[in-house]
Amino acid sequence: MRRIVILLVRRLKRDRAWTLDPAMSTGALLAMLGSSLRKALRGRARRIGFRRARGVTLIGKHVTLRNKRYIRAGRNLIVEDYAEIQGLSRQGITFGDRVSIGRFAMIRPSGYYGGELGEGLSVGDHSNIGAYCYIGCAGFIRIGSNVMMSPRVSLYAENHNFAEVTRPMKEQGVTRAPIVIEDDCWIASHSVILAGVTIGRGSIIAAGSVVTRDVPPYSIVAGSPARVLRSRLEAPASASAPYSAPTSAANGTAPTTDAPIPSYAPVWPPESA
Repeated sequence: MRRIVILLVRRLKRDRAWTLDPAMSTGALLAMLGSSLRKALRGRARRIGFRRARGVTLIGKHVTLRNKRYIRAGRNLIVEDYAEIQGLSRQGITFGDRVSIGRFAMIRPSGYYGGELGEGLSVGDHSNIGAYCYIGCAGFIRIGSNVMMSPRVSLYAENHNFAEVTRPMKEQGVTRAPIVIEDDCWIASHSVILAGVTIGRGSIIAAGSVVTRDVPPYSIVAGSPARVLRSRLEAPASASAPYSAPTSAANGTAPTTDAPIPSYAPVWPPESA
């Protein structure tokens, strides 16, 4: 039975390396199969109305799907329980193959009660949006392939204008700017990515970071605002040793500032604001 399950899942996922942990009991395997079957049957019904849907679609319980004609789904899309996808947007919502969306995650390009339409979202193949993530794609957001997004990450592709102190900020409108997360990035839990930011290929955003500027490819960044700690292209002192911040020769303590992001990175808010 296990062999049949492995072959079937490998065919569906198009992943020859997929396997089952030998420690998984038969009962746990049957429970997983039952849950997946229910999600597949639910997905077959709930994806009716999508602009495009390919392969198998797995949809959990109490998932909110609004304006489905703006949603394009690749093969084997997984949307977990209580997630929310608002499709209404100028460029639509596009998911590549084998994309997963975690429990209680929200994708909102536009409001539910009128106003200017948002731009939308594109997610590449084999990427995931973690549980409780918020994707505010009023400005267009492009997430590449093989991107790992941990729980409670937030992306905001617009900012409130605040230049006029004599008017309430709520009346001054917003400024939208795209967010780009290139292929093979890891965005760790509770990180915040702000409008106008591009995160270069292969970069790692440490947990709790607030990213306000562009991140060069293969960088490791952390902090609020986020700063570059080092490049992944630099070999650490030991292949197995974690990276540690440089210390001061005088007293052995860590420096008070991180390495600055290169000067070509844009600043948010703009200096003219």
